Amino acid sequence: MTCYELSGKRPCIDASSFVHESAVLIGDVHIGPGCYIGPCASLRGDFGRIEVGAGSNIQDCCVLHVAHGEFCRLEINSHIGHGAIVHGAHIGRDAMIGMNAVVMDGVEVGDTAIVGACAFLAGGATYSARHARNWSACARRTRAHAE
Repeated sequence: MTCYELSGKRPCIDASSFVHESAVLIGDVHIGPGCYIGPCASLRGDFGRIEVGAGSNIQDCCVLHVAHGEFCRLEINSHIGHGAIVHGAHIGRDAMIGMNAVVMDGVEVGDTAIVGACAFLAGGATYSARHARNWSACARRTRAHAE
């Protein structure tokens, strides 16, 4: 893994977590215990803080970033699917973000919620706990094309 200190802030990784050697962590990034950070993941705490809760799973090629002075927070046991982008959002405990989904600034995804693959969650919205839904225009287009 590649870790970069930036503006006096260096990534902090719990010893029990696995971070793939091709992942990149920059600045104010905190990885809790028992986490998995996959190949080519980019966690950029260059403008604000990124917190990854215990047992969380960030798959290959994910990007976590944040606006100036903001937070990007993944609660305990959250799961971010391959290629997803989480930008300044709060992902609840045991929630799952599907592959290639985009979750924008200020979004709150509730505990145990499931966000479908290719979904786009616009900034500032709240998606309730225990809600399984495919908030995905990609999925609607795919279904319509198949019919």
